[in-house]
Amino acid sequence: MYGITTKNKRAEKQFQYYLKIRQSIQEALNRLKEDPRNACGAHKLHGHLEGRWSCWLGSNISMVYWIDDDNQTLVVVTVGTHKDAYN
Repeated sequence: MYGITTKNKRAEKQFQYYLKIRQSIQEALNRLKEDPRNACGAHKLHGHLEGRWSCWLGSNISMVYWIDDDNQTLVVVTVGTHKDAYN
């Protein structure tokens, strides 16, 4: 099972905000920690976000992250609405 950390303070603040306002996100994160490449609609990103992954945490909330297989960790880059997460 993978752990979850954040890239920086901004990502941590976003992550914690959405965890507080949407309780269903925790269930999605548990699935993602088990299978970070397939759960929650996970998919590789391209263009300026190449090398990162994205998934749906519910409704219109996306999370951009990268997978550190060596340390079994998902590193959260950003969390937000679809529009905000990819800018």
